[in-house]
Amino acid sequence: MNLKDIHSVYFIGIGGIGMSALAHYFHFVGKKVGGYDRTGTPITQELIEKGVWIHFEDDVEQIPKTFKHPDTLVVYTPAVPSTHTELNFYRNKGFQTKKRAEILGLVTKNSFCLAVAGTHGKTTTSCILAHLLKECGMPFMAFLGGVSEDFNSNFVLDGTQYAVVEADEFDRSFLQLSPKVACITSMDADHLDIYGTKEALQKSFKDFSDKIGPDGILLVKSGLPIKGITFGIEDGSDYCIKNIQIEQGTYIFDLVTPSEVLKRVRFNKPGRHNLLNGLAAFAMAVQIGSPPHRLVRTLETFKGVQRRFSYQIKERDFVFIDDYAHHPTEINAVHQAIREMHSGKEITAIFQPHLFSRTRDFVDEFAESLSQFDVILLLEIYPAREEPIEGVTSSWLLDKIGNPRKKLVSKSELLTEIKKCTTGVLVSMGAGDIGIEIPKIKKELQYAS
Repeated sequence: MNLKDIHSVYFIGIGGIGMSALAHYFHFVGKKVGGYDRTGTPITQELIEKGVWIHFEDDVEQIPKTFKHPDTLVVYTPAVPSTHTELNFYRNKGFQTKKRAEILGLVTKNSFCLAVAGTHGKTTTSCILAHLLKECGMPFMAFLGGVSEDFNSNFVLDGTQYAVVEADEFDRSFLQLSPKVACITSMDADHLDIYGTKEALQKSFKDFSDKIGPDGILLVKSGLPIKGITFGIEDGSDYCIKNIQIEQGTYIFDLVTPSEVLKRVRFNKPGRHNLLNGLAAFAMAVQIGSPPHRLVRTLETFKGVQRRFSYQIKERDFVFIDDYAHHPTEINAVHQAIREMHSGKEITAIFQPHLFSRTRDFVDEFAESLSQFDVILLLEIYPAREEPIEGVTSSWLLDKIGNPRKKLVSKSELLTEIKKCTTGVLVSMGAGDIGIEIPKIKKELQYAS
């Protein structure tokens, strides 16, 4: 398929973070762009303001003629059900219908592709890498899985020589990419609804590493069962962080590379997991010739990613943090970061489980990770693309949490419960629609103070 011959592009699920980045790209290069999503969000509103046509009903009659032109490319996300009326209309009429991952692979095929893979850390690492390349003056485009606070967007276009992409393991999407430099941040069991076993997931990452050409470079977090240039903390990796100190919420450390030691590097995002994300991005940028001394200065200025350890309120006696954490490993990372940066303060955690299958597969691990917080407010499971699974409920998870200071709350009760909060730290976590509640919580807490 030649993308130059495409007249218009129609996205089914256009509000998704990965889909919307592609929509921005096609709009930028002059294609007619439109799409459907279930609900409006700030992401869809931004696209509409740029001239992208979007509607929110699964209704073929509403689709304008321009998106029924024979040269329309239809892009859909795996989350769209097979019964979707618009998707079936396009399929039955013989339109080219492609998954998002395949189109991302085609868009980036002729660029020098820098791909970030891993069950955790993809978005933050990709956003740091984009920030580093921007500040070093490299011509690049970036398709990000979150809204970068440095760019205020999930899409960046500063040229096409390099492409920064998240290599998503869900649905084996990352096997559509052709990376020149790649990194793997983590390979914890996840998406078992797709893979079935941890071993199958790990094989998929091995298949991804095999997509790198003979002249390509693979960076891997030390300890993972795949060979490559290693990165880690205090473990003798090829790229290694040593002698960590914390001064007023900032990490200060030495960064050891294969050729030199960079002293007193500063990084402002809390959590050892974020240190590793920054290190991975730094190492990838070094591999394409960015100057290390300039990179370490740029690491210090990275602002962050929306919903990745994002401070909503930060006062001396109270902080409110929001994070996308939706896997036990990620919850543990958030807990570690808070205890390290706000030692001595009690923590109230709000958690919205994401997917019935993930809750079922990791219920004991979720219970253990949540039990570390001082108070737990548990919301109902966000189903996303799934139907309920018998017996898999938030009540079931709540019963397994060892900490007695726990409560199951509905979203309608959440603000009332939060107003009772007496701990020094409040953290909200989850990958569902909990993000919509954050401005309301922030407003309520600021009003109460």
